Amino acid sequence: MNTSAAYNLAFAAVVCVVCALVVTSSNVSLKDLQEANEALEKQRNVLVAAGLATTDERLSPEEVDVRFGTIHPVVVDLKSGQIATDIDPDLFDQDAATADIETSNVAPENAAQVRRVPHHVLVYELRSTDDDLQLVILPINGMGLWSTLYGFIALDADMETVRGLTYYNHGETPGLGGEVDNPRWKSLWPGRRVFDADGEVRIEVIRGRAGSPDTDPYRVDGLAGATMTSRGVTNMLQFWLSAEGFRPYLERLRAEEGV
Repeated sequence: MNTSAAYNLAFAAVVCVVCALVVTSSNVSLKDLQEANEALEKQRNVLVAAGLATTDERLSPEEVDVRFGTIHPVVVDLKSGQIATDIDPDLFDQDAATADIETSNVAPENAAQVRRVPHHVLVYELRSTDDDLQLVILPINGMGLWSTLYGFIALDADMETVRGLTYYNHGETPGLGGEVDNPRWKSLWPGRRVFDADGEVRIEVIRGRAGSPDTDPYRVDGLAGATMTSRGVTNMLQFWLSAEGFRPYLERLRAEEGV
């Protein structure tokens, strides 16, 4: 058996090359499946935010597709609030649009630590068979303690009452900030109100316990031991519901729907 240094180095190099080829080919071959699973998970979370699915439901891809069929994705111009009819929602990549300096702007200084705001965003509308708006689902993101949280908030047709809130991607600590995934905490959101009578964003996650939606509509229980994540949820909602975010879109819908 050859035990020379040159042989050992050559053998190790061959093993490394073979392993690299296997890993690379596996990654390439699984890329489409990974992207499909990510899209499916995002759709499932849209359904959860809209109240069309529960967090603990195990939905098949076919069931997700059926339930999602009642939801209409639209691409919205953030500045004007108008629908961008020249952009196909099925082909629109919001992450890429946010990263591209030609299709996004540097965000003004904000507590949510949002760095760039895309010119266009993908939102979801649920309408009746008569085309009456029933709710909208808005994508949100912002910094927690350790990571950027990505999720959705659903608002009823009045554009101010919360139907649901959910997150589909974050790196917060399990048992602390990771409690944003807890069904009990998510159940506290429906019925809360995001704007006050003057149209100012009032929704916030507080330290301790809030009252019921009827008696304490603008506040939600904080996450025990996760002050920074709780504050991050407040910050991102106040940013994305402001004039820098979805305010023009929501105001247009209010005018069109006569709310």
